[in-house]
Formats: sequence, C-alpha cells, structure tokens
Amino acid sequence: MKKIIICSLLLVLTTATFCQQNNPLPTLTKQDYIKKSKNQKTTGWVLLGGGFTLSTIGALTSLPKAGKDIGYAILLLPNAIAGNVQPEPKTDYTVQTILLIGGLTSMLSSIPLFIASGKNKTKAMSLSFKNEPSPQIQKSSFVYRSIPSINLKFQL
Repeated sequence: MKKIIICSLLLVLTTATFCQQNNPLPTLTKQDYIKKSKNQKTTGWVLLGGGFTLSTIGALTSLPKAGKDIGYAILLLPNAIAGNVQPEPKTDYTVQTILLIGGLTSMLSSIPLFIASGKNKTKAMSLSFKNEPSPQIQKSSFVYRSIPSINLKFQL
C-alpha cells in the first residue's frame, strides 16, 4: 500500500513540474526596447543633474564656514607656536556633508543606467522583422513558403 501511495505521489509531482507554461511571457519588440532605452537615459540624466546640483549646493554652502575656520586657524597659528592653545570654533558641516555625499551617490548611480540604456538601444537596433523562406512539404514535394520571423543580429 505504501508503494502505491508513493508511486502515485511521484506521478502527480512529475506531471505538475514538467508541464509547459500556459501563459508564456510576451517577447519585447523593437519599440519596447527603444522606449526602455529612452526611459533609462532620461532617468540617468535626471540623476546626474540632480546629483551635480546637490553636491554643488553642499560645496558652496560650506565655503563661508570653511573660510572662517581657515581664517581662525591662521590667526591662532602664532599663539599655537608660542604655546597658547585656545579652543577651536565648533563648526557643524553635517548638512553640507549629507548634500555632498548624496549628490555624489546620485551621480554614480546614473552610470549603470546609461550603460543599460546603451545595451537596450543596441538590442532594439539588432531586432528586425523579416519574412524567412522555410521549406515545407506539400503534396509530397518541398515548397518554400515565407514565414514572418524576428531576426536578432549578434555583433562579434
């Protein structure tokens, strides 16, 4: 009895795992690849421009504070050489640092989008529709009929 149950379970599992997919995924067309490429390129430009803007704002807003700190250090240099140590001013660069790092990260994250955009563009340019002649048997002889097909060109 155990062998019958095990065999029937194995048959049920194998038929469920080796069946074909009912709804296959649609293949992407040339227009889909072009649209995807344009969207990725637009997103890349937005990230690059936004990152440049953020890092520029962070750098420009830190310049006055940095100028004060450098001026204060120059004024304290003779006192430091003489041995009179005074407390340094506490300047907070947290916001500027966050803006600068966020901008640089945004600019770096645009690079993979530009690369993927180029790859999708080459895929779109290599796809084409063409009527391929295909041999078929008709009344015991070979006849060439044209069949619509998608051509994909690979550059080596």
